[in-house]
Amino acid sequence: MVSPYLRLAGAQVRSQTQYRVSFVTDLIASSAVTMFEVGTVFVLFAVRGNLGGFGGREVLLMAALSALGFQLATLTVGNIDSLKFYVRTGRLDAVLVRPLSAVGQLLALDFSLRRLGQAVQGLALCVVALCVAGLPWTLGRALFGPAAPVAGPAFFGSVFVGTATVAFWWIESGEMANAFTYGGRDFTSYPATMYGGWFRTVFAFGLGFAFVAYFPALALLGRADPTGTPGWLHWCSPLTALLAALLAFLLWRTGIRHYRSTGS
Repeated sequence: MVSPYLRLAGAQVRSQTQYRVSFVTDLIASSAVTMFEVGTVFVLFAVRGNLGGFGGREVLLMAALSALGFQLATLTVGNIDSLKFYVRTGRLDAVLVRPLSAVGQLLALDFSLRRLGQAVQGLALCVVALCVAGLPWTLGRALFGPAAPVAGPAFFGSVFVGTATVAFWWIESGEMANAFTYGGRDFTSYPATMYGGWFRTVFAFGLGFAFVAYFPALALLGRADPTGTPGWLHWCSPLTALLAALLAFLLWRTGIRHYRSTGS
């Protein structure tokens, strides 16, 4: 059953690469975004000398895990945010009558190949950050090392799907969704200790964004959390990603059942 989705995605790729110069230019421009985002982190680091009590290699690891998680999520499921247009125009009706998964169709129909450059760049940055961080490798960290970069994309992908489903009840929900997807990316690019009060409590712990990069970096670095969270919590990003995926699935199922064609 994978073949129909691959064919839909392949048609999108062929249409996007039809004009090669334009495609390559777009690919290079989109790839530069990741470097600008990481560069912003180190501009702040150069001014302050440290960020939230963490040094350059530690901040680089957090920023790299965040970039990889977000870019892989946008490559694979980021185009689910087009759901609001399908609901508004009634095109979702055509998706639902086909004997295929609605999510699979939406992801394949709007697949954007230009995001591949960002994902590759995020992966390369993560490899560099792991190499220069001087991690105290143990068996536990060796096993957790590959799991952390997988948990980040799974968590962000769940956020993309979960916030997109709001369109079933509130069509003009794009800006609200961006506050959690792109806002979450910006939040996870920095140590959680840079934030304070209710804002850190809500985003880092209440919504779980600390499990994307901050807690995994602490686990890999073998550092205690200055905010006082227990050490075992730093290893829970795979479990948190699984719970987020389950919640996104339940929201999607509820939204699909609520949908009553255009205007609902």
